[in-house]
Amino acid sequence: MASAAEQMAANMSWGAFGKATELKQRILFTLGLLVVYRVGTYIPVPGIDGNELRAFMDQAATGIGGVLNMFTGGAISRMGIFALGIMPYISASIIIQLLAAMWGPLEQLKKEGEQGRKKINQYTRYGTVFLATFQAYGLAASLEAGGLAHDPGWFFRVACVITLVGGTMFLMWLGEQITARGIGNGISLIIFVGIIAEVPAALAQFFASGRSGAISIPVIIGVLLMVGATIIFVVFMERSLRKIHIQYPRRQVGMKVYDGGNSHLPIKVNPAGVIPAIFASSLLLLPTTLATFSGAQTGAVMSTILAYFGPGQPLYLLFMVAMVVFFTYFYTFNVAFKPDDVADNLKNQNGFIPGIRPGKRTAEYLEYVVNRVLVLGSAYLAVVVLFPEILRSQLAIPFYFGGTSVLIVVSVTMDTIQQIQSHLLAHQYEGLIEKSNLRGKGRSGGKSKRRPPARR
Repeated sequence: MASAAEQMAANMSWGAFGKATELKQRILFTLGLLVVYRVGTYIPVPGIDGNELRAFMDQAATGIGGVLNMFTGGAISRMGIFALGIMPYISASIIIQLLAAMWGPLEQLKKEGEQGRKKINQYTRYGTVFLATFQAYGLAASLEAGGLAHDPGWFFRVACVITLVGGTMFLMWLGEQITARGIGNGISLIIFVGIIAEVPAALAQFFASGRSGAISIPVIIGVLLMVGATIIFVVFMERSLRKIHIQYPRRQVGMKVYDGGNSHLPIKVNPAGVIPAIFASSLLLLPTTLATFSGAQTGAVMSTILAYFGPGQPLYLLFMVAMVVFFTYFYTFNVAFKPDDVADNLKNQNGFIPGIRPGKRTAEYLEYVVNRVLVLGSAYLAVVVLFPEILRSQLAIPFYFGGTSVLIVVSVTMDTIQQIQSHLLAHQYEGLIEKSNLRGKGRSGGKSKRRPPARR
């Protein structure tokens, strides 16, 4: 028999959505900030030669330039003020989280609750400024070396650095505002919108290649079927759960005795979501972002990096798989699912796993189960990221049909829909509580007031 929450979720309709005023405000707020982001991708950095840049990006679109273009929503192909995208913030988050897992002071900050979290976020912002400044200066120098600047010199470099760093910090602020006051994860939504916005152009280019004969019709059909199958597979795996049985004993409150209940603890096959793919991609982009724009001025070290870590290369694929597996475990145990915290919460609520002692034994059992589940979860992420990547490099199809882009789009869409459903469910609960209060007031108001007995 379905629970009350499931029945309410099944009864959700457009009428219920229309009554949820706060949810509509959150959605409109999110859409408004995402429109601001898209407008910013079309505002160019001052001093760029647009024709030379367009010719260069046409040549680089099939390589790492296509990867960069996807994560920046097309801003880097137009050299907009958001050309660095949100990647410096993600890279800084990776570094801070790694340090928090290995360095004592940061690890202690994580245990201090809200104040510690604010301090870690502040350090992440400082790291973002440092990385963005470093990348922006390297990008400005590379643009000069590639002949893409109208008036090369220190004035151009300073203007380029200020513009790009300011754009990245503004994007970081937009993402935080969407997460706090909108719907969904702001950083993931910014990357999601950047991918979706460029898909129509990528499809047009893909079909144009088919009409010209560069790509055969069977290959086009096979790619579309592969994308559809990948979407279905991602949806299935993202909704897969490992349920752990939880039991609550009988308890007495005052003179009343409450019967014990049964529940379950859901553990997703992929608790980390799309984060491992984004982290792995950002690390692969970090050493090659500058080398891509240096053109003929690329040194021996950068040339070697591009040769061995370019999209489709064996070392690139191996590093991608290793990073996806590593970040799946790292992010799950440090952010998404902490066995010690879950065990403490169960103990505080008097819940226990049958046959397992509460406390440390429960934490060890949960860690054992999650480790086994993540073998399947990390393998699933690696396959989704790796297999389309191999086909994409062999068939020279746009990066937007790769496994990382499909995974990001599907995962972010599912997470956002779940948050919308949660808000609708909360709104329905509030409506039921208000109705019950009004009925209670009506009943009390309809009764005639009795006069107290007269004193003798």
